Amino acid sequence: MSIQPYQPKNKIKIITAAALFDGHDAAINIMRRIIQSTGCEVVHLGHDKSVEDVVNTAIQEDANAIAMTSYQGGHNEYFKYMYDLLQEKGAGHIRIVGGGGGVILPSEIKELMDYGITRIYSPDDGRELGLQGMINDMVEKADFPTPDLNLPEGKDIYQSLKDKDVTTISRLISLAENREEDFLKLFDFNKVEDKSVPVLGITGTGGAGKSSMVDELVRRFLIDFPEKNIALISVDPSKKKTGGALLGDRIRMNSINNPRVYMRSLATRQSNLALSKYVEEAIQVLKAAKYDLIILETSGIGQSDTEILDHSDASLYIMTPEFGAATQLEKIDMLDFADIVAINKFDKRGALDALRDVKKQYQRNHNLWDVNPNEMPVFGTIASQFNDPGTNQLYKAIIDKVVEKTGADLASTFEITKEMSEKIFVIPPNRTRYLSEIAENNRGYDAKTKTQKEVAQKLYGIYKTIETISGKIPVLTKHGIEINGTENTELAKILLAEFDKLKRDLDPYNWEVITTWDEKVNKYKNPVYSFKVRDKEIKIKTHTESLSHLQIPKVALPKYEAWGDILRWVLQENVPGEFPFTSGLYPFKREGEDPTRMFAGEGGPERTNRRFHYVSKGMPAKRLSTAFDSVTLYGNDPGHRPDIYGKIGNAGVSICCLDDAKKLYSGFDLSHPMTSVSMTINGPAPMLLGFFMNAAIDQNCEKYIKENNLETEIESKIKAIYEDKGLERPRYNGELPEGNDGLGLMLLGVTGDQVLPADVYAEIKKNTLAQVRGTVQADILKEDQAQNTCIFSTEFALRLMGDVQEYFINNNVRNFYSVSISGYHIAEAGANPITQLAFTLANGFTYVEYYLSRGMDINAFGPNLSFFFSNGIDPEYAVIGRVARRIWAKALKNKYGANERAQMLKYHIQTSGRSLHAQEIDFNDIRTTLQALYAIYDNCNSLHTNAYDEAITTPTEESVRRAMAIQLIINKELGLAKNENPIQGSFIIEELTDLVEEAVLTEFDRITERGGVLGAMETMYQRSKIQEESLYYETLKHNGDFPIIGVNTFLSSKGSPTVIPKEVIRATEEEKQFQINTKENLHKAKAEEEQQQLTHIQQIAINNKNIFEALMDATKVCSLGQITDALFEVGGQYRRNM
Repeated sequence: MSIQPYQPKNKIKIITAAALFDGHDAAINIMRRIIQSTGCEVVHLGHDKSVEDVVNTAIQEDANAIAMTSYQGGHNEYFKYMYDLLQEKGAGHIRIVGGGGGVILPSEIKELMDYGITRIYSPDDGRELGLQGMINDMVEKADFPTPDLNLPEGKDIYQSLKDKDVTTISRLISLAENREEDFLKLFDFNKVEDKSVPVLGITGTGGAGKSSMVDELVRRFLIDFPEKNIALISVDPSKKKTGGALLGDRIRMNSINNPRVYMRSLATRQSNLALSKYVEEAIQVLKAAKYDLIILETSGIGQSDTEILDHSDASLYIMTPEFGAATQLEKIDMLDFADIVAINKFDKRGALDALRDVKKQYQRNHNLWDVNPNEMPVFGTIASQFNDPGTNQLYKAIIDKVVEKTGADLASTFEITKEMSEKIFVIPPNRTRYLSEIAENNRGYDAKTKTQKEVAQKLYGIYKTIETISGKIPVLTKHGIEINGTENTELAKILLAEFDKLKRDLDPYNWEVITTWDEKVNKYKNPVYSFKVRDKEIKIKTHTESLSHLQIPKVALPKYEAWGDILRWVLQENVPGEFPFTSGLYPFKREGEDPTRMFAGEGGPERTNRRFHYVSKGMPAKRLSTAFDSVTLYGNDPGHRPDIYGKIGNAGVSICCLDDAKKLYSGFDLSHPMTSVSMTINGPAPMLLGFFMNAAIDQNCEKYIKENNLETEIESKIKAIYEDKGLERPRYNGELPEGNDGLGLMLLGVTGDQVLPADVYAEIKKNTLAQVRGTVQADILKEDQAQNTCIFSTEFALRLMGDVQEYFINNNVRNFYSVSISGYHIAEAGANPITQLAFTLANGFTYVEYYLSRGMDINAFGPNLSFFFSNGIDPEYAVIGRVARRIWAKALKNKYGANERAQMLKYHIQTSGRSLHAQEIDFNDIRTTLQALYAIYDNCNSLHTNAYDEAITTPTEESVRRAMAIQLIINKELGLAKNENPIQGSFIIEELTDLVEEAVLTEFDRITERGGVLGAMETMYQRSKIQEESLYYETLKHNGDFPIIGVNTFLSSKGSPTVIPKEVIRATEEEKQFQINTKENLHKAKAEEEQQQLTHIQQIAINNKNIFEALMDATKVCSLGQITDALFEVGGQYRRNM
């Protein structure tokens, strides 16, 4: 029987959010929907919210409860800090509930609830109560009436309001909403001395971007008036059926968490009206609190929002260019009354026509016939674009209008330019069909292959006929066939003529394929095969010998004889290392370097450095893959504040400056051709890349110092630098691990350019950049679509990516990938394998189009792109790599005219994290083995196998060793894996390849219909599709239609309960403190240089120069958080979406 929703006795308001530095918002999104449908008013803040942010919101909104999810560690500190802060601010009545799946251990749940947290829900609670049952329990705990007003000691209501006491303001508004009689007894507006606070009313159609616009206006107000305060009242509609409401404006606002801003969300609590009936009381309270400006924003329910005029002194109507025919404007009442009109989303098609039509309509409605239509107060704006000139003009016009109508003391000095809002396009408008063009190109290639195959098959038929009737084997020549030694019969002449006629329909390249086929087959039969990589000749044995003394070919070719079959195979499959690279990028696998990646990241840089040395011990190739803690992932510095402190070094390594990077990779020669480093970082990727590059450069400076016996001289220079400042020199914390020779540690606290001559340093830097090997993830599109570690506005983040790639081209960085275009996180968020592949390739082609639009050469940047996929157990995963390579190669060669190196799609595979289950965790290694087999058989370029216990904890040394053994056993022991194209020639593999390829091209067409990748992101197409597919999987898993062994079938005698980890790896207090000290010492040592560099990068950004070039210098002296904050000011913060 389904559980019925609890019926609240009072009006309940609940704040929902995901914790700080935590992008896992799927769970809280589901929860807030159910809370809302249970009749509550929900203020949803989205992901990555600090305790202070959430607590301030709860007090401003006078909420009954806060509901949080925390999946990224640090939950003990986070929830306790929230409890303490609520007590400190006199809001201890607000209930706190939370959850975090298996991340929050049962012992921690008990500890938190003993501390005073109302309830932390565990996965077992979810199974026992169900989702609605959990929400019912939570809502019941939060079901209490608005408490009485407690004034600060010695203050009356009006004095307390004048002091802008947030609790007093909030409680009075709540009393007006919920206990009207008590409010009227307490508050008399007639007693307010000065009632002249201006009110700006903002209304408009739903989806016009009102929340983003309000945020932009508030941001400009705070800059324009550093001493003044502003209050917002935002009204959203209530649901008629349940009485619940989604108060969702705060999620879009970045500038309101400021002591000079007060915001209150109200539900209409009545249907078909844009305002709450308590708006006037709220305005009176805020006027009594003497705010300098009050903004009232309505829910925007259609063309008639004129009731806002009863409450405002000046009004703004926000619309979009998409209002239909010009006659529709005559139906919009607000155009009769609004003082100012904004046409937002001015980048949409037809915006200039819309601006003209609205100006004319405004002129007619206001009878302004003697004024030029161009002077009407109608502005084109793009609120979503940072520092948009149209929004600047609009802001200035609004403030001037408020002053004109009310005489308010708001003399704006905000500087504006007369330029119009112009979208800074990432993809030029005339290129939005790029994905469908690729689909058409690739389908055209396939169609041509099919017709050419038929021609070749007919030619082969004639060839065999001639051979049969003449008794001779015709000789294949460059131009056709010849029969030697006899007079040709009449029939043979006819056939030869027919052959020559038909051959005209065959592409000359395809004839060459046919004539050289036997030669190709023989090359693989020879004992040694030689080929060139970057002008270097490589010789490889073509066979391995089994224990039974059989010669096993490394590459097996088909035994086709008919030319059509051979041609189709070469054009669609081919041997590894040849277009279209279906079976692999290189003729043979690299010997001595298995594709194993060594993954680590926990605690401080020293602990992760030790783990790296442990996992790479005895391995000829050092392929280090780095996981960062969530503080780093969100571009922040470690700090004492509890919601930050709890996350330092948990679930990843803490890195906030150059010295951290030097310690992290110390003892590994970063310029060695057998060393490569992968960094799983996105939002702040350019800064981490700057730390890495500088660490590699300084390693080579160290080598130069040692080679030239300069150690004593350099040591005294460094000593002098720190003695002058009276500071302790940075050091590696603890003993060096086995295998760490100290390379990278000599120059801790300084950089090579401080101790070596400028020309020597420049030469070392140049050579290092050309040598380093590795990958930085830096894929901002998939972050917006799936993972949420975006920190900058999307356009600015893409610009940073482009700047990195441009720097790579200009500085000959050829061995390092500037981006790892990732499907892994799309799959982890719930997408099926086809969606993962289609979205990832679509993102890849978007970067191609963007870089081309910036004037970069595809052959220069193509080789710097790499990909990253998940491998699950679904059948499509057997071909994910070969389909990706084939689509990419066909498009890059035929559509973009790229060279062979750019046509090669290189990809990393990580086995599926989503298929790791917390029940019967030993079975996870079986799943991982099958996924690794898929990856190795499909010739992935590198592979990470997950540890079986990752479903419940950070992996232990034992589980990591087992995960690596999976790959080693396949590569070293499994006989079939000695062959390097084992799945080629399989009927099902060929069929699957064709099916998946066509499914991906069809998805490209769907994305094109939505305006390309960026257009689809605006309507959240990708997110919605991922969520739908996730729900489908979870439903089948839950009802048992999709069998998962040890989870929903084949359960143990104990019922396969969730496994609780024996040991949990967390950062120690000593490590956290050491990281904070490192940061604070850096600030003391480099205070002057830091400020210069931060100002410099801001100027570079404003002047549209290459930011990464400036970051290469800034990362020598600044901390990660400093750079992030500096770039926020010039590039804008990421704006969350619902």
